Amino acid sequence: MKLNTLILSSAASLALLAGGATAEDLTVWTLSYSSEKQSLAFKLAEEAFEAQNPDDNVEVIHRGTDEHKTALRVAAGSDTGPDVYTMWAGLGLGGEYVNAGLSLDLTKYYEKYGWADRVSVPSQAFVEAYADGKHGAPYRFSGEAVYYDQTIFDEVGIDKEPETYEELKAAAVKLKENGYAAFTFGGAVNWHVMRLMDVLLETTCGAEKHDALTSMELDWATEPCAEAAFAEMKWWADDYILAPFMGIDEKQASTLWYAKRAAMMLEGDWMVNAIDENADVSEYGIFPFPTGTNRLYGFAEYLYVSSKSKNPDLAAEFVDMFISTPFQSKINGSFGALSVNKDVKLGDDAMDLHKEWIEIFDAAGGTFVNGDQAFPLAVTTEYFRIINEVASGEMEPKSAAEAMATFIGNL
Repeated sequence: MKLNTLILSSAASLALLAGGATAEDLTVWTLSYSSEKQSLAFKLAEEAFEAQNPDDNVEVIHRGTDEHKTALRVAAGSDTGPDVYTMWAGLGLGGEYVNAGLSLDLTKYYEKYGWADRVSVPSQAFVEAYADGKHGAPYRFSGEAVYYDQTIFDEVGIDKEPETYEELKAAAVKLKENGYAAFTFGGAVNWHVMRLMDVLLETTCGAEKHDALTSMELDWATEPCAEAAFAEMKWWADDYILAPFMGIDEKQASTLWYAKRAAMMLEGDWMVNAIDENADVSEYGIFPFPTGTNRLYGFAEYLYVSSKSKNPDLAAEFVDMFISTPFQSKINGSFGALSVNKDVKLGDDAMDLHKEWIEIFDAAGGTFVNGDQAFPLAVTTEYFRIINEVASGEMEPKSAAEAMATFIGNL
């Protein structure tokens, strides 16, 4: 053992004297994506970074959403963890791990690499949401809209995409009369049904009041539009969401949609790739949920450098490569229609649905984010609970608005 140790020590010393670098291991934790193209993007990142740094080794670990969150919580309370991890931005998602001390302040890397000038302005919304610097760098920005099965619309006689909320409700009634559910959601994962509640708040309250409610500056109990949004949530859940939905997850909901059990889903621009991998993409269309505000519903996901990393400079270099123009061009379209890199655009050979998404992004007069990104974690958990109780018929809209107000008032 002493001889082996001596040989290894001598070899390392010779490498250093010769100007060689000591090999580094870089661990990246991310999600198990539903689209093969998204998973492949991280495989390509691994290969590209190792080609750029031949003495280093990158290991990308994929986990399901809940497993990923659990692993990060464990890492936050221990001495070890990943070098880089992905997480949704926002006070209630990425913010949980920032507040737990798992995220490293990236201010010096923003200055070194010029990330703020490279990535789109909307994707940076939560980078400076915390008191102690800049956290995370956006690697994707996604919009969410209504996907619909054109064959079902044609069959029941819906001859145009709904442009107003009343037209959307009329389409739902027509679908039900012809034996189809309007929407499919997976209620077993709280955030899937939450999407409907988010866009309903935007619809009933308008942009200014919606933002005031989610920033907890407006009283949910006394603002009529909050109760109205919960009433609309009940309307949809009672008769126009494929039932039973509270016991299935988002993947099962998608499977039922592909099987034509429901006409519509509220999903992101990443869904185009999933449709292309599972069905005939030409049979589907998209339109923004008709909230009446012209704001696009969407969110960002960030690459965070972990405070547990033994080589944060190398971790930041990985982030820099991932959001660089060459690499974003290489994986263009993998995470959706829009690259976070302002210099990377879709090509003429892009799928028609991706091109439609670019039109939606271009036409938007602003954005609003998912509730679980807008709220702190504790409020998000209560928001989930209340939505689920309204959707399952266990709570009336007025009580739901009052419950939100009571919880926020007790913070």
